[in-house]
Amino acid sequence: MTIALPHTTVAEAAPRPRGPIAEFLRQQPLGAASFVIICVMMFAGIFSEWVSPYDPLAIDFASILAPPSWDHWCGTDAYGRDICSRLIYGSRTALVIGFTSSFIGSSIGAILGIASAYFGGRIDTIIQRVMDVLLAFPIIVLALVVVAALGRLLVWGIDINLIVAIAIPILPRVARVVRAAAFSVRVMPYVDAARAAGYSHARIIFRHMAPNVVAPYLIMLTAFIAQAILAEASLSFLGLGVQEPTAAWGLMLSGNASDFYRQAPWMILFPGVAISLAVFAFNLFGDSLRDFLDPRFKV
Repeated sequence: MTIALPHTTVAEAAPRPRGPIAEFLRQQPLGAASFVIICVMMFAGIFSEWVSPYDPLAIDFASILAPPSWDHWCGTDAYGRDICSRLIYGSRTALVIGFTSSFIGSSIGAILGIASAYFGGRIDTIIQRVMDVLLAFPIIVLALVVVAALGRLLVWGIDINLIVAIAIPILPRVARVVRAAAFSVRVMPYVDAARAAGYSHARIIFRHMAPNVVAPYLIMLTAFIAQAILAEASLSFLGLGVQEPTAAWGLMLSGNASDFYRQAPWMILFPGVAISLAVFAFNLFGDSLRDFLDPRFKV
């Protein structure tokens, strides 16, 4: 007599939970592609000394206006300087100014937006009317006014006033978005409990409200890096931004590049492609980050 044992199956191992980065790359393939482009730009900017084939400031009169070749992948400019090397070093300029300007403008704008929503009343009215005045000017126009009024202030080779000029137009746009998000946080029970406990306004704003508006802040921060890079290139092209001989994408489009655009179109082509690719990558990454963080976009 045999006893039939019940059929048992081995439960499959539960899948390991994915990290936020892996989940973002899976859900947002276009965002992943833009993230790769941004990483390449960061790598080129950080390791410019080792990546660039030539010194970006080295003048070679024997190679003036040389077309793209194996020796000079992107050709040379009117001074014989290697355009590829200047593009690589220019990525450092674009990222430093773009990220710093966006971070300063977005951070101050977020603090003002949260404070405006938290205090309300007269303080909210004053802050919003100041933001309305700043919003009346386009980013590039307001940046032109500020940089022309402040002049140049170099610290470690970086024009601080240029960063401030680009950060100021970003400030009101972030403040408006964060203020709208902070209004919904202000009425939450834990904010009322913090007030009842006697916590200071600064503690409630920074420890209880600010962490709950991180998502719109990160989205705006990422998106405005692209606007800051474009503004820096525009100001450099107009002669109010980065000055020679510093390698900057906008600066590479001005001066001799406009004089020799028929004879040497690569002087305009490659810097223009670099600016467009950087702006496209950051805009696409910001949109993908918004879709990933906002539950309303998830199916």
